Amino acid sequence: MAACFLVLFATGAYMTDLPEEVTYGESLYGFHKTLGVVVMSILLARIFVLLRVIQHKYRRRQPNLTGEWLKTFAFHTILYIFMLFVPLSGYFCTNSHGYDVVIFGTGIALPDLFPENKALADFSTSLHFWLSYTFLATIAVHAIDQWKYLRAQMRRLYKALISQKSKINSQN
Repeated sequence: MAACFLVLFATGAYMTDLPEEVTYGESLYGFHKTLGVVVMSILLARIFVLLRVIQHKYRRRQPNLTGEWLKTFAFHTILYIFMLFVPLSGYFCTNSHGYDVVIFGTGIALPDLFPENKALADFSTSLHFWLSYTFLATIAVHAIDQWKYLRAQMRRLYKALISQKSKINSQN
């Protein structure tokens, strides 16, 4: 999910500075919108599974409501809210400008959830922009908070790559 959101953020940041005469701009917007829809679909499935797991996990015993657990729960809830509202604000932005969200250039357009409204178009653009950058800042805070875990994962990946490389070299 993090990689998908980072690709969405990178393409979104790149798209906004593209001049009108760039030929691949429309394709990039289509990719960005489609990836947003795919991520939103995966996210809804993930939330459903997560709620089922939580329901099962805490059926017999309640969580130990320590300050650390509450902090973690609140922060993850904020991350999920951003994961939900950033793509929705993009959908709102697209619809309010009068554009369709077409899935992978197939011609299949998703229904307009928000009617075209030129008065709200600028607001929707600002909303999507600020929610995206606030979400990115929240991801950065999360990464800083999880630095020790991320460093251990990177070390594991590095060791696995070195191990794989030595296996390949020994076979040759």
